[in-house]
Amino acid sequence: MSRKEVTERFLALHVRGTPVVMPNPWDIGSAKIMARLGAKALATTSSGHGFTLGLIDGGQVARDVALQHAADLCAAVDVPVNGDFENGFGDSPATVAETVRMAAEAGLAGVSIEDTAMPTKKPYPFDLALERIVAAVAAARAAGILLTARADGWLLRNYDQTEALRRCQAFAEAGADVLYAPLVDAETTRALAATGVPVNVLAAGDMRDLTAKEIGALGAARISIGGGLARVTQKIIIEGTRAILEKGDFTILKEAATAAEIESMLNNETQG
Repeated sequence: MSRKEVTERFLALHVRGTPVVMPNPWDIGSAKIMARLGAKALATTSSGHGFTLGLIDGGQVARDVALQHAADLCAAVDVPVNGDFENGFGDSPATVAETVRMAAEAGLAGVSIEDTAMPTKKPYPFDLALERIVAAVAAARAAGILLTARADGWLLRNYDQTEALRRCQAFAEAGADVLYAPLVDAETTRALAATGVPVNVLAAGDMRDLTAKEIGALGAARISIGGGLARVTQKIIIEGTRAILEKGDFTILKEAATAAEIESMLNNETQG
């Protein structure tokens, strides 16, 4: 598909009230399996990818490494892929714009840019955060890629939900294609949706207790899981290894997927 076709296909999936569920794979194998199981779109996860490199989340993965990872996932599946590119790998609006252009060149259908001054957990001042999104939107338009503007201060407890909403409203006015304020409550999610811009909801915290349909009723157009499923896998690694090493208990291995099941998914290059 052409760049325009990929972007249009991705945008068309964002329907308010009927959100596309966009799982977050952390490597090529998990991406292929998720697509094979019917995911219509995927997104990278900075925390999940970082784990595969032995790194913690939050500004630890270099831009060229993240770009190559994204390109590998795009090449492995035939569904649109969104890139979790944290703060755009730099503070300046010019750096963010460059990252957005490079994201499009990597084959991504969309890219997310946060308002956190990584590797710290501090938010950028409002004006700078907005300048960065303005630059990102302009670059996204020129490159033909969707721009998701993130307000992560509530997730990191650096500002309240009122400020998250204020920032997202400004991002919407600046032309962001999707708004994303992780972990805000139902009331704030409805207020975000009222901007008329598609809203991404993270299936974490209280949102994990809702179904996709119920999240859609809040006005969401997209649901992502972030590093959630990667962390479930990590928990199995921790608990299974502890049982094996501390107790000599191998029974957890009875829960393994069969080789035939995995091979059938990995051998199917395209998942439609």
